[in-house]
Amino acid sequence: MKSLPSVDAHAHIRHDLERRDVATLDGMIFAATRSLEEATFAVQRDDERVVWGVGAHPGLAGAQRGFTPERFEELLQRTPLVSEVGLDGSSRVSSSLQHETFRSVLSVVADLPRIVSVHSYGATDQVLDVLEEYRIPGVVLHWWLGDLESTKRAIDLGCWFSVNSSARSLAIVKELPKDRILPETDHPYGDRKGRANARPGNVRDVEERIAREEGGTLTPVRLRMWRNLFALAEATETVDMFPRFAQRQFAAL
Repeated sequence: MKSLPSVDAHAHIRHDLERRDVATLDGMIFAATRSLEEATFAVQRDDERVVWGVGAHPGLAGAQRGFTPERFEELLQRTPLVSEVGLDGSSRVSSSLQHETFRSVLSVVADLPRIVSVHSYGATDQVLDVLEEYRIPGVVLHWWLGDLESTKRAIDLGCWFSVNSSARSLAIVKELPKDRILPETDHPYGDRKGRANARPGNVRDVEERIAREEGGTLTPVRLRMWRNLFALAEATETVDMFPRFAQRQFAAL
C-alpha cells in the first residue's frame, strides 16, 4: 500500500488561515473550534485535508453563554465533527452552565450522530457521569487524564481516546484498546514542549510511542489509525461527510 498520511484527531487552527497555508499541513486533521461563532466561519470552508468541528469550549465564558442548541444543530449539518465540548474543572465558567451546554450538545447528537471530541480536564469523572446518561456513539476523550479506574469505566462506556505527545497523555496508551486510539497534536497546546517541528498533523511522536509499546513499527500503527478512524466514522454514520481526501484513504483500507 502507498504510504499513508497521518491522522490528527484534535488540533486548533485559525479559521481564517489562508487556504494555501492550510494546504501545506500534513495528514488528515480534525480542527476544533472553541465557540459557535468561530464554527460558523470554519464549517463553510472546504479544505481538502481538514475536517472543521463545531465547538463550545467549557473554559470560555463567551462560548458557553453564546451556545444555543438550535444554532449548534444547524452548524452540524455541514460537518461530521463536534469539537471541542465537555467540562473543565479549572474553568471560571459556572459548573451549572457547563453542564447545561454539554447536555444540550449530547441531546442534539443523540438524534444527529457525530464524532464528538470531549474535553475533560479536571472533570474526568463528571464527564463520564454525563456520558453514562446519554450513551451516544462516537465519543473521543481528548487528552484523557483519568486514573486507571476511570479509564476502565470510559472503555466500558464505549469511549475512544485521542492521545498527544505530552508525557501524561502517552502514559495511558498501554491501558487502551488498540482499536479505540487515535493520535492528536492538540496544537498548539499538546505539542508545545520539546517539539522542534510542532504543527497540526505531526503526530509521529505518538505513533512511534504506540509502536514501541507494541514492539512493532510505525507503518502498521498508522494504518490502524486510519482503520480506527474509518470505524469511528461508520459508527456515527458520517463516512460520506468526510472530504474526498479521507474518502480515498478509506477506500484503500
